[in-house]
Amino acid sequence: MDIECSTELTEEPQMLPPPPGTFIDREELIQHVGEFAVSQGYVVTIKQSKRDKVVVLGCDRGGVYRNRRKPVDESAAERIRRRKTGSRLTNCPFEVVGKKDDGLWVLTIKNGTHNHEPMKDIAEHPSARRFSEKEVLLIKEMTEAGLKPRQILKRLRQSNPDLLSTPKHVYNVKAKLRQGNMSVRDYKSLKPQKSAVRNNYLSVTEPSWRQHNPPRVPNLIGGRFVDSQSLASIDVINPATQEVVSQVPLTTNEEFKAAVFAAKRAFPSWRNTPSTVRQRIMFKFQELIKRDIDKLAMNITNEHGKPLKDAYDDVLCGLEVVEHACGLANLQIGEFVSNVPNGVDSYSIREPLGVCAGICPFDFPAMFPLWMLSIAVTCGNTFILKPSEKDPGAAVMLSELAVEAGLPNGVLNIVHGTNEITNAICDDDDIKAISFVGPNTAGSYVYSRASAKGKRVQCNIGAKNHAVVMPDASMDTALNAVVTAGFGGAGQKRVSLSTVIFVGGLTSWEDKLVERAKALRVQPGTEPDTDLGPVISKQAKELVFRLIQSSVDSGAKLVVDGRNILVPGYEHGNFIGPTILSDVKVSMECYKEEICGPVLLCMKADSIEEAIDIVNRNKYGNGASIFTTSGVAARKFQTEVEVGQVGINVPIAAPFPSFTSLKPLFAGDLNFDGKAGIQFYTRVKTVTQQWKDVAAGTSSDI
Repeated sequence: MDIECSTELTEEPQMLPPPPGTFIDREELIQHVGEFAVSQGYVVTIKQSKRDKVVVLGCDRGGVYRNRRKPVDESAAERIRRRKTGSRLTNCPFEVVGKKDDGLWVLTIKNGTHNHEPMKDIAEHPSARRFSEKEVLLIKEMTEAGLKPRQILKRLRQSNPDLLSTPKHVYNVKAKLRQGNMSVRDYKSLKPQKSAVRNNYLSVTEPSWRQHNPPRVPNLIGGRFVDSQSLASIDVINPATQEVVSQVPLTTNEEFKAAVFAAKRAFPSWRNTPSTVRQRIMFKFQELIKRDIDKLAMNITNEHGKPLKDAYDDVLCGLEVVEHACGLANLQIGEFVSNVPNGVDSYSIREPLGVCAGICPFDFPAMFPLWMLSIAVTCGNTFILKPSEKDPGAAVMLSELAVEAGLPNGVLNIVHGTNEITNAICDDDDIKAISFVGPNTAGSYVYSRASAKGKRVQCNIGAKNHAVVMPDASMDTALNAVVTAGFGGAGQKRVSLSTVIFVGGLTSWEDKLVERAKALRVQPGTEPDTDLGPVISKQAKELVFRLIQSSVDSGAKLVVDGRNILVPGYEHGNFIGPTILSDVKVSMECYKEEICGPVLLCMKADSIEEAIDIVNRNKYGNGASIFTTSGVAARKFQTEVEVGQVGINVPIAAPFPSFTSLKPLFAGDLNFDGKAGIQFYTRVKTVTQQWKDVAAGTSSDI
């Protein structure tokens, strides 16, 4: 009994205080506190204010009623009834203080606790019917013009359709204005909004997190972009110049809990939002991505290093999934069977899971976040996204666009960090499903840890893609595809062709392959006509160098060495030129490990059967291609090769839907997108119903 009671107590929702911080002005501080409070289930009010010095904010809802004098002759029951209908809950101990210091407003938490439960529906709070300062001015003007309360309210709703006030509230404002016992400034509103974009705070003042130099990447919690209070951060480095682009904070445990709480709180309302409304937001999201694609691509190039043309493709591949999400309602339909037994119907419906999370790698900073969150939120889930700490800018920019598109507060949240945040995502009981893309070691760890907690998990881990080149293949077609897919994105793509198996030997192909590799232009991604940019970090560069040297020491032939390349003006960049190793064996470290760099491994096989066997024995094979003019060979290859993606005279691409695999590199039984993505982010509920004709007195045959 005691254990059960303690379990119930720990499961009660906890309302967290807003993260403290520094703000440009008083209004930004008040807005930060007010919006965060709404995401947690309480509403703040101004308790004390000295406009140029201090502002004290408290909770507008508490656990005891305000004492009021009642007539002596009134019965006890009547006093209780009138007290409950005529008073608001007050005296909550919650209190935060904002003080002006050296031109900035500093927020501190004096008491972050509450003595009441969070509100189930924030619209029930009196603040939802509170008029803004602008609306009070309009009421005053329309009253002077002779309009009645109903007429005033009708005009106010033309500009604010969500206004919940009644004619009585308008009458009360008119009466107080007429009596002269209140001023317009008393109506300064902290009422909740459905979407942060409606507050338009970005257009009023520059957020505090942008004031850092270099800028500090914010968290997105409950619809508000907030600077983390963590003192620890990671520098985001431009791999071509070694300049610090921004800093990524290591999100605190309290901030992570706040993000989960905001997502959990937003879920009931979002799941009940009509699918057409969710689709409409996706349509707007799609438009905004197209509008800002230039900014997104430039950010990706500066943080990741890939050429601008590859950065555009990164965004466009993610945009395909957003476009798919726009028509998702047609794919979420269930099934219906009538008259299962006599007079009984059975049907199935798809329902969202709840709070879902995504953990992203660095190689596609825009595509993977869009692949994960677009399907998840359109299915009715709320989402917590952890971008890569190496290039988080694109994910934050996309989240800004999602908020601008009308995504309600708390539906999408962003947290930053490394191992600790990943562990927190795996362990949190409120997170029902996790999507992960990344290295095989990390993916295996996430899968085992999260699945042990009973979560749905899909992990795409590692990649060792093969190309089989038959002797009869078109030389131009095969070599162009191999060079493009092998060295594109500096070999850091999860769909890169890292290994080429030449059936019959490399001799007749080697000279042409070397010629094409040496013709590739290695320079910063911002330069026009760049073929290869830098790798993501100095650590990645050193690892690639080590694997190259290990291969040479093990007997591989270094056909083209890209380790000594020098890019004028960018001598400190993480550049590696195209590198080709031949005579590679399956026992070599370079073949067994994933090489995230522009290194092409060349192997030889005596027959197509031997080539297929090499591909099938590699446990990290995501996809494989064959280049041939023989339909018989192509058919044999597509039938016998054990990978999820097969290319015939084309390199491994990422078509939509994609990331299917028969190998252990995909942990989980449902994929990221398409119908499988809908199945992953929803659950099926079966309903059986019977309606009896009471008048006829019929009975069930069950």
